[in-house]
This record gives sequence, structure tokens and C-alpha cells, in this order.
Amino acid sequence: MKHRVLIIDDEEKLRQLLSRIITLEGFEVFQTGDGRSGLKLLEKTGVDVVLCDVKLPDDNGVELVKKIKALAPQTEVILLTAYGNIPDGVQAIKNGAFDYITKGDDNNRIIPLLNRAIEKVTLHKRVQQLEQQLGNKYSFDSVIGTSEIIQQAILFGKKVAPTDATVLFTGETGTGKEVFARAIHEASNRSNKSFVAINCAAFSRELLEGELFGHRAGSFTGAVKDQAGLLEEAHNGTLFLDEIGEMAIDLQAKLLRVLESGEFIKIGETKPTKINIRLLAATNRNLLKEIEAGQFREDLYYRIATFKINLPALRERKKDIKELAGFYLRFFAEKTNRKMLHISPEAFRALESYNWPGNIRELKNSIERSVILMQGDELHVEDLPLEIQQYQSPASGSVENPSSLASMEKSHIRRILQFTKGNKAEAARILEIGIATLYRKIDEYRL
Repeated sequence: MKHRVLIIDDEEKLRQLLSRIITLEGFEVFQTGDGRSGLKLLEKTGVDVVLCDVKLPDDNGVELVKKIKALAPQTEVILLTAYGNIPDGVQAIKNGAFDYITKGDDNNRIIPLLNRAIEKVTLHKRVQQLEQQLGNKYSFDSVIGTSEIIQQAILFGKKVAPTDATVLFTGETGTGKEVFARAIHEASNRSNKSFVAINCAAFSRELLEGELFGHRAGSFTGAVKDQAGLLEEAHNGTLFLDEIGEMAIDLQAKLLRVLESGEFIKIGETKPTKINIRLLAATNRNLLKEIEAGQFREDLYYRIATFKINLPALRERKKDIKELAGFYLRFFAEKTNRKMLHISPEAFRALESYNWPGNIRELKNSIERSVILMQGDELHVEDLPLEIQQYQSPASGSVENPSSLASMEKSHIRRILQFTKGNKAEAARILEIGIATLYRKIDEYRL
């Protein structure tokens, strides 16, 4: 697609000359003779760069820059003047102009300037695109699945996101609790502030306290400088505490005070630090049983469980496995610079019959491993991890035995065909069978 340039100048001959020169450089050019027409065209069409005369019949180009930038912030403006002066040049740049040049004297600068302005526009668009992709990555639209149970969880998430309510995510490990937490943050009025996440199970009690609350230099051995804690970093944003059920009970008391008072005391300090955070928490434990066992504070539980969202295990939403597997196949194909890959019907059946104790995380890892090992552009049962190949559903009582003679023969013939790059005569020679037998086997196994 050609980049678009708009020329606003009441001198028709100069306008036509500039238009011919710029068109020859591969740009699509529009022309107007006054500021009002230029703004109308800009509103309808949208252009990348405006070349604008300072002296216009109905406006001043220096002031027109502000109107152009208000209407189209990404559009760059290069001002042209018959009599350059420093004050106008300075004001033009302040108003957002890309550059300010003198007609005639600087004609040889116009094309290089245009190219530089286009580079800036292109870079800005690319940054916006990446920011949008990042936002989409963490939005509810990024949650894959059409099953009723996951759609219900998404609906709950969308309803609670605009509020400041504390949310507790429950469910097994690997069900996507952090994905939901990020989606809620992105859909909240705190989305332009920090999202800070920490796994409470990854730290000892002392380290977790330091990470959360921070410390002053000299407050303990090894504390050589002040360190801000994650609570402070999440100020005005969102703090996500994963595996909160693993937090030591005395730290739970400190966290409760933060939630109730909106302030905390750093290690080594005496004055409180005020913060404003939204807390999202997650656990794979039954916290009510933990309360009965004296391992979790009841008052903290009711403080963090203002709104609960249970994320279903993958075996409870098997309808979504095909879509999830396809997504991860495309993702890892692109990551490993492979051409478009697909999954055989037999492999899909194996994926759908498996119980997935590790949930979505296990599915993701299984597809990544399979993409690394597979040959050709189709993922087959034998490319899957052994535990998936050999899994027998308790419901069905039987699945295809990957160790059967037929299965082994099918796998061997496929690999020989891949080795010979589809040369069936060479494959038959290696297999030491007749070409007619090979064709029969190919038809039988649908290779």
C-alpha cells in the first residue's frame, strides 16, 4: 500500500510541480488550496504526511499544525514558507510540526524529509499495533474455548473487572488462573498501571515477606540498599498473589492489615507507607479445609473471597481441546519457523480421550514437544508423549493400542516415506516389499 501525502498550498503551479515529483517517488498524492479543504480531506481519507504552506487564504500554516495533529495525531506535518523566520519555525515545532523549510532554497530536502517523516509514522503505527497485540494477548478475547463452563467463567470475569472487588480464583494447577487475572486487570480502570504477580509457593517465608513489603538498607544482614516491595510497585495497579494458600499464617495477618488499612510498614522502618492496590489471588487448595486445619486465616479468606471464580479442569471442558491444541500447534510452528502444521484425526482423538492432570499447561507442553519431534507437516499419535499414546479412558475402557503390530507397521511405513520424501519405489525397496503391497498399505492406513 502506497503512503499518502497531502499538499496544502494556494499556488497551483507549485502544487502541481510538487505533486509530480512526489508521485514519481511512489507516493499517493492529494492536493488542496486552503486549510479548510485540507482538514476535510484529511478527515475523510487519512494521510501519512502533510506538506503545508505557511501562508494560506483562510489560515496560518503554523496554527493549522495544531488542528491537523488534533484531528490525526499520527500524521506528520512539514511546513513550507517563502520567507523563513526563526520565531515561526520554533512555534511550528512546538505545535507538532515535523520540520519547517523554505521554498526554493530547500527543495532538495523535500524527498529525504518525506521519507524520514514516513519512517516515523510507520514506526508509530507499528508500536501501536504491538501495544494492541499485547492488550489483546491479556484480554478476555485471548481465553480460548467455547464450552459453556469456560464461557461462564469469562462472563463472571467481565462483570467483576470494572469494579475494585478482590477476586479469588480457584481450580487445579495449570487451568489458566494468571491468564484470567491479567484479563481482569486489562479490563479494569487500572489497566494503564502496573500488574504485579508473585507465586507465594516459590519463596520461603522470609523471602516472601521481603519481596512483598520491601526493606530499608541495614535492616538485616545483606540488606545493603533500600528495596521497594511488590506492594509498593503495584501502587494504583493490581497485585496478583498466586498460590496464596502457601503463605505462612503470620504473613497472612500482615497482608490482611494491608487490605484493611491501605498501608504497610517496610522491614526496618517505623513509618507506614500508604498504597492503593487491587488484590487478585489464586489457589489450588481448598481454603475452607485449610481454615479447619488452622493453616489459613478465616478473616483473610472472607476478605479475599469477595468474588470467587472457579476455573474448570481441562477434562471438564473437553470440547475446547481441539481449539486449544490447534492454537498451540500454530504458535509453536511459527516459533520454530515451520510451515503450517495440522493434527491427524487419530491424534485429536488421543488428545480428547486423555485425562490431562496438568490441564492447559500440560497440553501446551505436549504440543511443543510434539512439534519438535514430528517429521512432515502432520502431527500423528506416535509424535505425542507416551503417556497420552498409552492412556486408556476409564469411560471407554479401551483405546487404540499404540504398541499393536498394525500401529507399529503404520508408523514405520510413514517414517520410511518421509525418509524417501514420498518416493514409493525407494520406500518399497527399503521395506523389502512389492510396490503393489506398499500402495495397499498406504490405502489401508490412509497414509
